[in-house]
Amino acid sequence: MIHPSYQELIATINEGQDMDEAPVVSSRYSLVLATSKRARQLIAGGEPLVKVKKGMKPLSVAVEEMYKGEVTILPEETEQEEETAE
Repeated sequence: MIHPSYQELIATINEGQDMDEAPVVSSRYSLVLATSKRARQLIAGGEPLVKVKKGMKPLSVAVEEMYKGEVTILPEETEQEEETAE
């Protein structure tokens, strides 16, 4: 069994959101996109934000970072605004 489960990870990421706000992550698909993007950053040389155990793969590190709240997922509109500003 995978730890954390999709449901636990989605709940952790959306924790702290107001009831009237749209959740940051609403589906497994958006979660997979976010973790794969972070894993690619790690492969490209990004520094892990959690303690990496021997043999951990970049995707496992990305999931662990999100579960522990070290990496935040920005809503799609905010991400597009930042790319335009650069």
